[in-house]
Amino acid sequence: MLIGDWLGRRAQLSPEKVALIDAIHGMRPITYREWDRAANRAANLLLAVGVQRGDRVAILAYNCVEYLDLWFACGKIGAIMQALNWRLTTHELAALIVDATPSVLIYGAEFAAQITAICADRPIRLLALDPTTAEHQATSFTERERYPCTAPAAVRLDWNDPWVICYTGGTTGLPKGALLTHGSVTWNAINTVTSWGLTPDDTTVLNAPLFHTGGLNVFTAPLVHIGGTSIVCRGFDAGQVFDLIRDAGVTLYFGVPTTFIALQQHPRWWTGDFTRLKLIISGGAPCPQPVFERFWERGVDFKTGYGLTEAGPNTFWLPAAEVRRKPGAVGYPLMHIEVRIVGPDGQLCGPEQVGELQIRGPHVCAGYWNRTEETASAFVDGWLRTGDLASADADGCYTIVGRLKEVIISGGENIYPAEVESVLAGHPAIAEITLIGVADPMWGEVGRAIVVLRPGYRFDQAALLEYGRERLARYKLPKSVVVVDTIPKTAAGKVDRRFLQEQYGD
Repeated sequence: MLIGDWLGRRAQLSPEKVALIDAIHGMRPITYREWDRAANRAANLLLAVGVQRGDRVAILAYNCVEYLDLWFACGKIGAIMQALNWRLTTHELAALIVDATPSVLIYGAEFAAQITAICADRPIRLLALDPTTAEHQATSFTERERYPCTAPAAVRLDWNDPWVICYTGGTTGLPKGALLTHGSVTWNAINTVTSWGLTPDDTTVLNAPLFHTGGLNVFTAPLVHIGGTSIVCRGFDAGQVFDLIRDAGVTLYFGVPTTFIALQQHPRWWTGDFTRLKLIISGGAPCPQPVFERFWERGVDFKTGYGLTEAGPNTFWLPAAEVRRKPGAVGYPLMHIEVRIVGPDGQLCGPEQVGELQIRGPHVCAGYWNRTEETASAFVDGWLRTGDLASADADGCYTIVGRLKEVIISGGENIYPAEVESVLAGHPAIAEITLIGVADPMWGEVGRAIVVLRPGYRFDQAALLEYGRERLARYKLPKSVVVVDTIPKTAAGKVDRRFLQEQYGD
């Protein structure tokens, strides 16, 4: 009966504990009792406009407390939240609406024009987070204040019932909607709390987008599970992060490599106070080695995590004693997770051998929404085929090598872009670097580096390659370099390799 009502139970256990701090509206504290009541009003509003168990509730909005209210309101009534990526075009969003057929779409003021274009001829109920944009057939979300703050009637749910459709960060075709169930979200929280050592005293900065599993599940859901605190921010702002780490008691911080690079390039990098942080972790994409080293210089046990929308996303943990001893490793599987590495021949790989990482456990999603073939391909005999390449050392400590589809095969040798990028990023002139493969008449394929320079540096290709030659086998070195102003990113903060391949892959 209480499978979906996380906040109802948490409000009973720690009603006066601060659950959220609304950094968008003056650092307003919200207790678990207050949050539960707000989510109850949202749930009762959804029921009043016709949402039933199993219906999809789409949300297109920047991070805000109301977004979180709706997520947990959906859990209370058995609805499925469809988290829409606000970086997508109107055409792409319309295709996702057709795909999931939500009965209600809630939107932020910034997206009113897109919503009008998408929903003009569709029978979908609209709710506007900002009452000033509640035009035409839209209802203001503030109408929830007319509804009771008591919990709606309990809904009978199973652990395998979907709670969220969360889209993968792929760059080809229509994104796949991973079905995060009540069970998979719960087990990710259990794994994270027990294996990462989270406590009710922990506080995190929630500035990763809530349409992404990083925003929903790296710390947000686990902290609700344990009774901790999330500071809700509209998005990433380096200056705000430094302020919150200094002033707001932040103990946990998650980001993607681009956010950590931005922090290190900020004027406050060398004066920022990191002493209260017990965990700072990178995810979403391979993190260059120099990013680690700059944090270590500041006395921070910076580490890289690994996860994907389909599994958690939290999967590994690297103990503090091994952070510097095994730089770049993601560590050991969490408490209730099985992993294995499988070679191209289908056989299990031995120590230091590279193969595809596969994952099994109760935190894995239930497949893809309306994607029978893709589900059958990705989930085999209970194992999730991640498409990521990994290796494990003799201790059973895992390192992510790269993406299976990104491997560059040059003269019969495998080149893993993440390795090359991590090494060359250490050159003082390089702010960012990505390696792509280009055709070569002799070797079949060779590497091409796409680089962004640090301010004040002039590019010297010979110096960069000489730097790499001292640290990498000759066949791994890029045979050409292209300097660009910026490297484009996907909505998940990952490098948009498809775009780079199209632009510079000839």
